[in-house]
Amino acid sequence: MFDYKLDKSIILRTGFNPYYKKIQSELGDNIIIDNKSFINLASNNYLGLANDKRIKAAAVNAINKYGLSLCGTPIATGYNDLYKKTEDKISNFLDLGDALIFSSCYQANNGLFSALVNKNDVVFVDHFAHSSLIQGIKGSECRVSPFLHNNITHLESLLKNTKKGRNKFVVTESVFSTQGDIAPFNEINELCNKYQAMFIIDDSHGIGVIGKKGKGIIEYDRVNNFSGIYTASLGKAIANAGGVICGEKKIIEYLRYNIAHLIYSTAITPSVLGGILRTFEIIEKEYYEISTNMRKNKKIIYNSLKQAGFDVIENKTLINSIKCGDQIKTIMLAKYFYEENILVTPFIEPSVPKNRGVVRLIIQANLDNEIINELIEKIGKIGKKYNEAFCNL
Repeated sequence: MFDYKLDKSIILRTGFNPYYKKIQSELGDNIIIDNKSFINLASNNYLGLANDKRIKAAAVNAINKYGLSLCGTPIATGYNDLYKKTEDKISNFLDLGDALIFSSCYQANNGLFSALVNKNDVVFVDHFAHSSLIQGIKGSECRVSPFLHNNITHLESLLKNTKKGRNKFVVTESVFSTQGDIAPFNEINELCNKYQAMFIIDDSHGIGVIGKKGKGIIEYDRVNNFSGIYTASLGKAIANAGGVICGEKKIIEYLRYNIAHLIYSTAITPSVLGGILRTFEIIEKEYYEISTNMRKNKKIIYNSLKQAGFDVIENKTLINSIKCGDQIKTIMLAKYFYEENILVTPFIEPSVPKNRGVVRLIIQANLDNEIINELIEKIGKIGKKYNEAFCNL
């Protein structure tokens, strides 16, 4: 008979399980876990909009007009005028031809490859690409050729040595969620044009976060000749749920009728569509002020972590990741933060390579001065405790 057993050795050794914590509140300035107030540095609520009254009102208004669900797939009864309006808003915001909205970005990334790639094609993918991209690529049964993380020289050598006659795809993320580093988008785009490869970029941690107006990686790198495919989550900085695929109109039109993950899945709910639409309206008007708060908070906490003795990965994004190494050190650091009522995210294998565990802190725009000052004080205490426990290991 089947015998499925979860390996609980790390939990038993550390006395702490950092995953599946039961949140008992909205994503406000603080969240409630086990009836205690926590500073939330774990969620991807970059802009601090997940509890915005205007967005909640838009979601309620959508329910009042369209009901709880469209009870159908987009191709059948699930595609209403709000769906179309939200797609248009996203494609116009990104200056891309057209858009498709999915129930999640994981669903979008999985479905994309099954619709575009076959066993005769080759996909070049960054070693650190997200699981949703990897699973989608594997499902297409194509030839997979990983390239070293953000390594343009290695990617070009692979493209140059690929046999003619194969369709070539290059796949990466914009902002890598565990490290916070940014892909060399412009250079990869140039290679794709040079070697006639289709460029697929996941901007889940870039949209609403980087770029002068929050338009993500394409704006950040000032690319005006991108003809590839763009995907992103709508459940991080956009503060709702779902995923999006954007690109030239002819590509999106083809995908609209060929992605099984869209055609055979119940459409995203009206309340979420209403929330997404309102979020983009707010970003268009208020991004400068919001992003100024984000970057100010990030810099303060980064400096505090460095002063506390942590090995923090330097980057130009809103992610502060502390290098820990093995699984025990990583989970124990998350435990020390939790004991100070701060929720963070530990990443261990297989989410990251073996012995390259990190603890991630996402610094959000809505954190006020009182919370920031509290964080500075607690980070100093945590740093002392962690260094005393592990500095000699």
